[in-house]
Amino acid sequence: MGGNHSHKPPVFDENEEVNFDHFQILRAIGKGSFGKVCIVQKRDTKKMYAMKYMNKQKCIERDEVRNVFRELQIMQGLEHPFLVNLWYSFQDEEDMFMVVDLLLGGDLRYHLQQNVHFTEGAVKLYICELALALEYLQRFHIIHRDIKPDNILLDEHGHVHITDFNIATIVEGAEKASSVAGTKPYMAPEVFQVYLDGGPGYSYPVDWWSLGVTAYELLRGWRPYEIHSATPIDEILNMFKVERIHYSSTWCKGMVALLKKLLTKDPESRLSSLGDVQSAPYLADMNWDAVFEKALTPGFVPNKGRLNCDPTFELEEMILESKPLHKKKKRLAKNRSKDGTKDSCPLNGHLQQCLETVRKEFIIFNREKLRRQQGQSGQLLDPEGRAGSQTQGKLQDGCNHNILAHSCSRGCSS
Repeated sequence: MGGNHSHKPPVFDENEEVNFDHFQILRAIGKGSFGKVCIVQKRDTKKMYAMKYMNKQKCIERDEVRNVFRELQIMQGLEHPFLVNLWYSFQDEEDMFMVVDLLLGGDLRYHLQQNVHFTEGAVKLYICELALALEYLQRFHIIHRDIKPDNILLDEHGHVHITDFNIATIVEGAEKASSVAGTKPYMAPEVFQVYLDGGPGYSYPVDWWSLGVTAYELLRGWRPYEIHSATPIDEILNMFKVERIHYSSTWCKGMVALLKKLLTKDPESRLSSLGDVQSAPYLADMNWDAVFEKALTPGFVPNKGRLNCDPTFELEEMILESKPLHKKKKRLAKNRSKDGTKDSCPLNGHLQQCLETVRKEFIIFNREKLRRQQGQSGQLLDPEGRAGSQTQGKLQDGCNHNILAHSCSRGCSS
């Protein structure tokens, strides 16, 4: 894919934008909510990454461009050991690309489906690592809104990393979010309340509720409430009112007490900050510096001898995909030569306009270059997120009013 770039220096020319040709495609590993993911190697540094690519035309047709842009805007301002961090973003005529940390340990949903038994010790460390990540997001005024096993990836040593920021939102000060977003079985009662009667809105505690549901599911193999995507909202709210959560008698009292605090229905009383977690008696013995440094050994280490994902992704990409990635270079060259001919088939006007808007508004990002410019400090923004984050001000309760507001999107759901 692309010629041999071995003659290039180890660091690309400062003025040269990173693009598709700078990566060697190794294999497909998954599908996101609206995109596909493959393992790539950067040709000059030989570093391995995961590359998510999203077809522009499909994103426009499904009204998902705003979500892609939201995720990009949020991720470019973040860097944390327990997040999946963005390294590069770029585009070509067909696709938008996001190059992120490669985590080969699979997601927690995959391991649940493989019937992995997670011990209390393993889940205890996950709670601590995820609490550090949620506290970090909170400092940047971010509510993730989709914490669940599917969005928690393991690295090869078994440490957790939060991914998928496409429905995340930013709230300032005492502001509340008011749009219904998330995955039903993991959504907090106050999110459903907003849908039912407008409610007062919701804030960071929704992510801590989702963490509680996730921890319970990892320990037990099923969730505390029998909620599915098709369960009506009034039925869900009734469940919260009348059903009691059953905690296993085999779990230690400290873990049960911690889960009860995470799964408290009233957000005001719910455990919902790092300080709250750290003050839980069950975690009194935890060395938080060691947690942050990934110095503690996770209770579950993924199998290094295999790829921890569904192998059908690779087959789909090779057999079913109409525009496979490994044939992109030839395809784009052919299209470019066609564009010069009179008989080339033009796209409809509205779609063409949207594609042009996406091309202009797309955010190009290069963390490597940014680090060089900042003298290898690696710190993008001050810890409070005040240093003129490009993200702030552009997003409001999950709505990106700055992007494609009129030309290609149907406005924000609320």
